[in-house]
Amino acid sequence: MSHLSEDRDQQMFHKHRNLLFSVAYRLLGTAADAEDAVQDAWIKWSSAARSQVADPKAYLTRIVSNLALERLRSTRYKRETYVGPWLPEPILTSGDTAEAVTDAESVSMAMLVVLETLSPLERAVFVLKEVFDFSHAEIAEAVERSEAAVRQAAHRAREHVRARRPRFTTDRPRQREVTERFFAAATGGDVNALMELLSPDVTLWTDGGGKVRQALRPVVGAQTVAAWFAAIGTVTYQGVEPADMNAELVEINGGPGMVFSGSGRVIATVTFDFDADGRITSIHNVANPDKLQAVADGTAHDVGTR
Repeated sequence: MSHLSEDRDQQMFHKHRNLLFSVAYRLLGTAADAEDAVQDAWIKWSSAARSQVADPKAYLTRIVSNLALERLRSTRYKRETYVGPWLPEPILTSGDTAEAVTDAESVSMAMLVVLETLSPLERAVFVLKEVFDFSHAEIAEAVERSEAAVRQAAHRAREHVRARRPRFTTDRPRQREVTERFFAAATGGDVNALMELLSPDVTLWTDGGGKVRQALRPVVGAQTVAAWFAAIGTVTYQGVEPADMNAELVEINGGPGMVFSGSGRVIATVTFDFDADGRITSIHNVANPDKLQAVADGTAHDVGTR
């Protein structure tokens, strides 16, 4: 193969790299696995007979979907035997995604948690259809199933997601404002101010993966959750003294979130889900060190769907 066509192939792959990561991350819920799937897609792309490839973008998306689906099937058992709640691996996202609210919603922690409850096939079909707008025929080719099977899976997945993920459209400035107020109240240990921001039946999910001490079950109710966060500035957490704990506001998974760090490492991320009135209905707190690598790396991902 000539260097010229090799360069062209690399450019073509690079052009669609963000898109491939976006697909793989939504299918797998972890940045590390998504990066692996993108790498594997590059290897397949490098060795493919590209004279037969009419549409590189569709071809690459198909490869990465297929690879992600295989990986999803093989990691299923690990997730079922996980200690405590399994939450996705958070990623920093760039503000560009905030423009497309649907892009942001489809990569939110809350949505990824719902996607986790689908079968691997349903998840792949849902993501490709609802988020990336693939046709049933294109998806059938990508997941190597009949079109009828894909239609059926798409219908089941849509019903399932709709039942568990009500569509709230809290405007982004409001989300940002509530997050900033929460941030101030938590770092200032102000229980009452926290209570005002929380829905009465707010749920806090914490993922320590058995590596750090965390609640193994969801913590429910405004009073308990507010007390949990107000204590942050007063207790030693994972060996870090309150005085050495640093908290900052960042964009995580397409929405406003918080990153806690200290002793030279990222200790936890916190993201929020809001109701129609802008009150916090659920909080996802990831503290498993294995899942904080993507945030610690500091790379902001573009998870757009184009």
